[in-house]
Amino acid sequence: MKQKLAFDQEMKQYKYMSINKRWAKWIMIASIFNACKKADIKPPQGGGTTPPVIPAPVIKAPPALGSIVAGYFPSYRDPNAIPDQKFKMCNVVNYAFGTVSANGNIVIQSPTVFAIVSSKARSNGAKVFLSINGSTTDWQQMAATPAGRNAFVKQAMLLVRTNALHGIDVDWEYPSTADGTATTFTKLMQELGDSLHVDGKYYLSAAITTGKYAGQYRDAITKELLQGEQVDFFNIMAYDDFSTTVPFRHHSDLKLAETCLNYWINTAGMPKRKAVLGIPAYGRPSGITQTGTIQTYAAILGKGGSAMADSAVVTATGFSPYTIYYNGQLTAKKKAVLGNTQGSGIMMWEMGQDANDNTSLLKAVCDTLGRSYQ
Repeated sequence: MKQKLAFDQEMKQYKYMSINKRWAKWIMIASIFNACKKADIKPPQGGGTTPPVIPAPVIKAPPALGSIVAGYFPSYRDPNAIPDQKFKMCNVVNYAFGTVSANGNIVIQSPTVFAIVSSKARSNGAKVFLSINGSTTDWQQMAATPAGRNAFVKQAMLLVRTNALHGIDVDWEYPSTADGTATTFTKLMQELGDSLHVDGKYYLSAAITTGKYAGQYRDAITKELLQGEQVDFFNIMAYDDFSTTVPFRHHSDLKLAETCLNYWINTAGMPKRKAVLGIPAYGRPSGITQTGTIQTYAAILGKGGSAMADSAVVTATGFSPYTIYYNGQLTAKKKAVLGNTQGSGIMMWEMGQDANDNTSLLKAVCDTLGRSYQ
């Protein structure tokens, strides 16, 4: 009886061990407790004289999302002020943000808002991603070592599983060829992508620069990463091409969108299926300061701007009336066509800046693509 009890205790420890340790433990158990009846002792799964072979996990891309309509939702917006229909217009909602620290930890900003956004997105058929941002210094320090990257990946996977997320979006603005982070960014995304792709369960996306300007930031997005299988798609931030000194310059016109897609796909070699074109739901002035003068699309319409135009004269406290440049519905429709014929969809920064009626930019995109949201 004592032998049987000891045997049972050893077997309880056995099930928590690695494969090699299991086999060693089994040999020890068998030799120590050979006085037990043969019927009482069952060999480890697989039998024979060698340890059982456990199939390696399959790393593969999750199912394709088709035509992507991705909307960012920042933590400082009130999700209850956004109609459910707006969530239904998207098939991906990126919650912004979870913020990374130098040790790889990730803190979700405004957890209560995050919970509401996640619930509203899921109930309206959208997949929920956590978009992760952070300071340049924290990104750099975290990604510099295998230990730092491993800590980040573990934390990201924990958040995905515990919050029933569908994926992670990385918003590192920006890795650079000038400080070595182009290399560590590539390693980080590869390691994170492999973990998310185990059995094709979760998605990985990344927000990247326009690609219009050559240099350290554009070149940090390597061909190895663009053409590899770890990142499912890239959100191209085709906006904020502004000037505080040059007047009459649109920060996100159709020409910029064409330039961005042409560079990333035709020059850099990004597969078409990974290219998601970003559109802004806000306007910027040109030739003057951007502080206090940027306005949401909804606010521009509220001050007399037209949903059919791309510029308007508006007012702001402390400023004389000035011209602001934005995307109206006609341009949004053109970009929807461009994003889906040359790439794989559209991304918007951000949902809370859009109008919530028939003048909505997301509505214009969905109507153009034939995407149902009723």
